[in-house]
Amino acid sequence: MPQQYSQTPIDLVGKLSLFSEHWAPKVVARMNDYEIKLVKLKGDFTWHDHGDTDEVFLVLRGRMDIEMRDRTVTLREGELFVVPRGVEHCPHAVEECHALLIEPAGVVNPGDAGGELTAAGDEWV
Repeated sequence: MPQQYSQTPIDLVGKLSLFSEHWAPKVVARMNDYEIKLVKLKGDFTWHDHGDTDEVFLVLRGRMDIEMRDRTVTLREGELFVVPRGVEHCPHAVEECHALLIEPAGVVNPGDAGGELTAAGDEWV
C-alpha cells in the first residue's frame, strides 16, 4: 500500500490517465479514516445505499446523474453532491465522466447490493 500521506501534490489528471475501467474507484489519498478516490463512470451503475456513511461525488470532467427514489440530481464539472447515508441511489453517465469520491476506508462501491460492478476494495493508483 502507498504511503498514507503524499509528500508531493497528487496529479489527479495524471492518476486518471493510469486506468480506463469504469465503475472501479481507485484510491489516491487517505485522510484520517477516509479515502479520496478517482472513478470513471459510463452507463448505469446499480441501485444501492450505504447504510453507515454519506458519500461525496465531485465531478472533475463531464456530467453525471445521481438518481434517487424521489428525484435526480445532475452534476456538471466542478459540482459536488453528498448522498446521505441510507439513501438508495443509482449513479449514471451517458458519456464518460471523471469524478472524485470521498468515503470511509473499506466502503464497497455498491454497498450490500453486490453484483458484477463490485470493485476490488481499496485499490491504489
